[in-house]
Amino acid sequence: MTNLANIKRTMTSREIAEYTGKRHSDVMEAIRTMEPAWEKVNGRKFPLVEYKDAKGEMRPEYQLSKTECLYVATKFNDEARARLILRWEELEQEQKHRLPQSFSEALMLAAQQAQELEQKELQLQAQAPKVRFAEAVETSTRSCLVAELAKIITQNGYEIGQNRLFKWMRSQGYLGKQGEYYNLPTQRAMELDLFEVKKTSISKPDGTVLVSTTPKVTGKGQVYFVNKLLKGQEA
Repeated sequence: MTNLANIKRTMTSREIAEYTGKRHSDVMEAIRTMEPAWEKVNGRKFPLVEYKDAKGEMRPEYQLSKTECLYVATKFNDEARARLILRWEELEQEQKHRLPQSFSEALMLAAQQAQELEQKELQLQAQAPKVRFAEAVETSTRSCLVAELAKIITQNGYEIGQNRLFKWMRSQGYLGKQGEYYNLPTQRAMELDLFEVKKTSISKPDGTVLVSTTPKVTGKGQVYFVNKLLKGQEA
């Protein structure tokens, strides 16, 4: 039976790169460049998710709707833009063939979707307190230190201290492992909006000024890391 939930309605930045013959890094850069204007007009950023690369490492990618794709494609040359438009046309033709072909199939599909919606509603009701807490943290403008995040994670049922959390973040590629970038957010972590960097100037008696750099976890990052560790990724 046809399942509308399986119909493709988005395209990742990696897919865009594949269909247009561009490098993924260039597509990501084009999306980032156009995102501020889109957010100003549309009220939201482009959805940013993660995928596992060939080495098993998690990397960021965007997941865009057709409208978002075609908006970003205005940055591409004519040939790349044409390829992307034709790909979306192919997807829409495929979707037509997946639609219910008879009245009885449509009724069965509607019943199936109603059941799925009911199950999701029950899940949402059960998760409502946690969801409200997560949304409150994620939209908060207050960032916190890694030590504070360790306490939040511990309060949510996973016991961990500041040092072990720093070590885990380094091992997972969220913080630098050596040199001047030690314990500073990686490019991947910044692209995911998990950290912000606070710089503090310290004046010494001899007149020189030292700049102290401290990573702070954003509201979105707090929710992200709490979920990561509570879902079984041991630190």
